[in-house]
Amino acid sequence: MVEQATETLDSVFHALADGTRRSILRDLSGREKTVGEIAKPYPMSLAAVSKHLQVLERAHLIRRERKGTFQVVRLKADSLRAAQDWLAFYENFWSVRLDALQTHLEQAQAPE
Repeated sequence: MVEQATETLDSVFHALADGTRRSILRDLSGREKTVGEIAKPYPMSLAAVSKHLQVLERAHLIRRERKGTFQVVRLKADSLRAAQDWLAFYENFWSVRLDALQTHLEQAQAPE
């Protein structure tokens, strides 16, 4: 179970490591799109965009389905939960430390 969770988290962070893939996810957050619509704003071949989509699909961040002659792609935002949960731990970690630093600085600046 832990190994599968680690593999899932690794694939999500791998997918998110690329700016083009993050941009594609942001574009899909508005609505589902065809592969052609996704590829249009990027200065790369349709094959290159398709490779990015494969990485996103392996990370379970998108879902593709065929509608007639088109492939429609939609965001699976729930798959980002693992990354969000992992990052939340560190958000709490840094919040506690930054609060302590702020308190220390305020005490150091206070007139005696």
